[in-house]
Amino acid sequence: MVKLRLKRCGRKQRAVYRIVAIDVRSRREGRDLQKVGFYDPIKNQTYLNVPAILYFLEKGAQPTGTVQDILKKAEVFKELCPNQTKFN
Repeated sequence: MVKLRLKRCGRKQRAVYRIVAIDVRSRREGRDLQKVGFYDPIKNQTYLNVPAILYFLEKGAQPTGTVQDILKKAEVFKELCPNQTKFN
């Protein structure tokens, strides 16, 4: 099973995160399938590769709680299923 989760990068006390599609059995810093976004909690910046995220969600990937919140703020789920409120 594939998950969309955060992968920690950056230096000590200055974390930034990549949003990656990764196998469930891999550890947090393990090899990812594809990088699909970027999140900086200090500057509150996000970059999302929306077509890649939609591809993985359509194939059955499950976002973690934090990634799901980031995707909700970016309104990615509205593009995935405009008529349904599955992820709200």
